[in-house]
Amino acid sequence: MTTYNDQISQYITSLFASEDTPLQDARENAPKHGLPTINIKPEEGRFLQFLVRACGAEKAVEIGTLGGYSGIWIGRGLTPGGKLITLEKEAKHAEVARKHFAEAGLEDVVEIRVGDAHQLLAELSDEGPFDFIFVDAEKAGYPAYLDWSLENARSGGVIAFHNAFRKGSVAGLKPDDASTEIMRQFNQRLAAEERLISTIFPAGDGTLISVIDE
Repeated sequence: MTTYNDQISQYITSLFASEDTPLQDARENAPKHGLPTINIKPEEGRFLQFLVRACGAEKAVEIGTLGGYSGIWIGRGLTPGGKLITLEKEAKHAEVARKHFAEAGLEDVVEIRVGDAHQLLAELSDEGPFDFIFVDAEKAGYPAYLDWSLENARSGGVIAFHNAFRKGSVAGLKPDDASTEIMRQFNQRLAAEERLISTIFPAGDGTLISVIDE
């Protein structure tokens, strides 16, 4: 019997993912600056922090900064002296995120690079390999982001992609949206990829997690 539901989610959050002031501000202030309300949930953030620390990540990449909420969780999971490079297409979003990273005391840990992620990743390849990669951006770009991750993550490194469930539409629980079939095929690709050990963390909208196994 599956018992996971919103009450269990709240239980996990209250025990393990309570927000301090910088995290709360990053989540609550972003919409006030006109950013979309599409942050990951606190328990998802705590899980990212857990993954980052579990794999001993020193060098991390995030594709899709938004207001910096997920980046704070990732930055706090890095080993001492670690660095997160986060890529954001919108300069306005980057400006808001920069303030939130500073409030969290991560201004020397997180570097925001503004521009098209596909172009920025091509330039970033020379700075790898990377220990942890988190993708929460346009779904049509996920296959290309995976290709880059496979080439630039170290063996034993972790890569994670948000919105694996597409609000349940990938499993037929809700009508398909424009990205449902993209995510459905993407999930299937990672399930079949022999270079990866993969699964989906079911909190929020689902995070597809893979460990490089080669």
